[in-house]
Amino acid sequence: MAFELPKLQYAYDALEPNIDARTMEIHHTKHHQGYTTKLNGAIEGTDLEGKTIEEILTGLDMSNGAVRNNGGGFYNHSLFWEIMNPEGKGRLSGELKTAIEDAFESVDAFKEAFSNAAATQFGSGWAWLCVHKGGKVSVCSTPNQDNPLMPGVACEGTPILGIDVWEHAYYLNYQNKRPEYINAFFNVINWNEVERRYAEAK
Repeated sequence: MAFELPKLQYAYDALEPNIDARTMEIHHTKHHQGYTTKLNGAIEGTDLEGKTIEEILTGLDMSNGAVRNNGGGFYNHSLFWEIMNPEGKGRLSGELKTAIEDAFESVDAFKEAFSNAAATQFGSGWAWLCVHKGGKVSVCSTPNQDNPLMPGVACEGTPILGIDVWEHAYYLNYQNKRPEYINAFFNVINWNEVERRYAEAK
C-alpha cells in the first residue's frame, strides 16, 4: 500500500497570522507531496514495501539516502501538521505538563530550551520534544529530515512535538528571522494532540 499525502484538518489560512496560508499550501502540496512521491518510489519492489513508516525508520539502513531523506520528510511533516491547530485550541496540562516541569523545572524553561534547539540547528533541520520509556521527556534537534526514530541519530526517544526549521517552512513570511517564526509556533501548538502522543509513547 503506497503512502499518501495526509489531508490537513484545517484550512491553509487557519494558522494565520502565525503561519501564512501561502507557506502552508506550498509546504503541504509541494514539499510534503514531493517526499511522499519519492518515498513510494524508493521502497517500491523492496522488502520495505508494506511496512509502516515507523517500522521503516526504526530499522533504517542510514546509508540509504533516498529512504532516509524522503521517509524522514514524510514522517516529520505528517507529525508537524497534526501537532498544530488554530489558536486557542488546547493547552499544556496534565501528565505532560508535569513531565516537562520535572525535566526543565518550568514550562518557560522548556520553551527556552526548545526554542534554542530550533534556533541553533545549523542549516535545515528540526527541533523535537521526545518522550522516553517511563515518561521522561527531553529536547533535541536533528539535521535535514532525520528524526529520533532513526538508528544512530544523536537524539533519542519518541518524538511528540516537532518544529520544521527548513527555510521553506517560514521564509515567505519571516525571511531570515527564524526566532520570530519559532516564537509564533508556540501560538498554534495543539497540546491536546501532543499530550495524546505522550500518553501513547511513554
